[in-house]
Amino acid sequence: MRKLFLATIMVFCATSFALAQNDYNKHDIYVGFSHARVDFDADLEGFNGFEVAANANISRYVGLKGDYTFHFKNTNISGINIDAKTHTLVGGVQFKDNSKETKFKPFAHLMAGFTRASADVNPVFCVQQVGVPCPFSDSEIGFAGVFGGGLDVRINNRVDFRAIQIDFHPTRLGGESQANFRVGVGVVFR
Repeated sequence: MRKLFLATIMVFCATSFALAQNDYNKHDIYVGFSHARVDFDADLEGFNGFEVAANANISRYVGLKGDYTFHFKNTNISGINIDAKTHTLVGGVQFKDNSKETKFKPFAHLMAGFTRASADVNPVFCVQQVGVPCPFSDSEIGFAGVFGGGLDVRINNRVDFRAIQIDFHPTRLGGESQANFRVGVGVVFR
């Protein structure tokens, strides 16, 4: 009887250690600042904005991720005011050590989806031409990809600081490909 009791205690202790091996964060939400370098005919323009991402971890090292970014730029070129905006929605997979105890968490992600780019053009001196409205707007929707990664640093049980995120962000708009890049920093909540 005593051997059976000791064996039962050992099984319960071993079970608690085995369950501790699956002790990882099941989900996280990222919110942060994002700066994009957007490709305009091989000339990179700076756009500022924000990024929001949600991640559902299916194991300690793999998660399914959805990501939304908004970038904008207001500029005046030779008396023409241009308000440009991009909205990007992508989804894919993220690779990261999601252990609750890990302090430094490098990660990589691969995502695909779509982007919408729009521009509102308002010339200071508007000359009405036949068939061309003045001012005018244009928008385009096309493919978007996000391939990159970064580093999260654990602050406490509920919050990580995203020290850096760097992404290659190719898009295909208007029948042409653009090679964009973006950099971000922010906070991850669990």
